[in-house]
Amino acid sequence: MEPAAPPPSPPPPAAAPGSAELVCAQGRNLKAVLCQRCGSRVLLPGAATFARRELLLPAMRKKAAAAAAAGGGDVVREHWLVRDMFSFENVGFTRDVGNVKFLVCADCEAGPIGWHCLDDKDSFYVALERVAHE
Repeated sequence: MEPAAPPPSPPPPAAAPGSAELVCAQGRNLKAVLCQRCGSRVLLPGAATFARRELLLPAMRKKAAAAAAAGGGDVVREHWLVRDMFSFENVGFTRDVGNVKFLVCADCEAGPIGWHCLDDKDSFYVALERVAHE
């Protein structure tokens, strides 16, 4: 009797029509992820996985902590999920806002471009609509 084959891994979530050219068959980013404002490289190609998760990010401003304190923001649903903070080429973190740190460009401090919950040490979300790709 042959050993049972492991169950197939679930397919990556389907990307929205606008983001399909950014995601490879394995669900990873095909292009480098850049800051929209200054062009600084945030992630290299293949460093993150496409993920859908509904998150509230404060409105884009230079200082994300000030935006979070003021309330309001945008609900974003499509992200690059990074499992290791050392995968980033260039990213900064705000001070804690509750149990969340927001991700910002380390060069120009534009953001927030993403979100990290302190309860989950291995999940960093970068909103596709808040970054550029090349």
